[in-house]
Amino acid sequence: MAKIRLFIDHPLASGQDVLLIPAQAHYLSGVMRLKPGDGITIFNGRDGEWSALITSAGKRGGHIEVQEQTAPQRDPPDLWLIFAPIKKARTDFIVEKATEMGAARIVPVQTDFTNAERIRQDRLQAHAVEAAEQCGGTFVPPVEDLSPLSRLLDGWDPSRSILWADEAMAGPAQTLAGLSRGRWAILIGPEGGFSDAERNRLSRLRHVTRISLGPRVLRADTAAVAALTLWQAALGDWS
Repeated sequence: MAKIRLFIDHPLASGQDVLLIPAQAHYLSGVMRLKPGDGITIFNGRDGEWSALITSAGKRGGHIEVQEQTAPQRDPPDLWLIFAPIKKARTDFIVEKATEMGAARIVPVQTDFTNAERIRQDRLQAHAVEAAEQCGGTFVPPVEDLSPLSRLLDGWDPSRSILWADEAMAGPAQTLAGLSRGRWAILIGPEGGFSDAERNRLSRLRHVTRISLGPRVLRADTAAVAALTLWQAALGDWS
């Protein structure tokens, strides 16, 4: 199997000629030094993984020919990650790890104590694509633009349960035994935690379950990975 994987935003079928965007063509020819006839692996997030041959590649663009499917489409469980953005590199880390660990949607939110007032949604989506390319996944989770947590909760469908990693519950780590599989979202707060108003609102919602992630208060990026791990092991496609 080819070691280089590319996300191609195009329907895939055997024998198809696919146009490469200039950045992809430059990566293959200028960075990886591949030439016409060399093989790569491609996916589009919908049609599984495919082998392909480079037919042309240069600074201005290129083409590949789709060969055959090498793996079926593997979609993640219906799990969203909701988090308050933090410092740039650590936000990038959260998006990358959420993609690798099988989040189906990534939702940045503005809370009362969120430091970041805006994000580059297109840049974070590119990080999700790169993470899927590198980890062997065939699905790229959509990364939403930043929106207020209050607005998200106003329009929330209560049939999707929320697992709230509450730093105020620091203590023995909890298992998720007894919770039902289904549509879930994990909620991770900002570096300063949630405000009293936000905590009160979340505590009143019947579809919200509070959990502890252990005896130490974790950084937001670490908490995201820990919560995703707990959920995937108990309710996701790891179990």
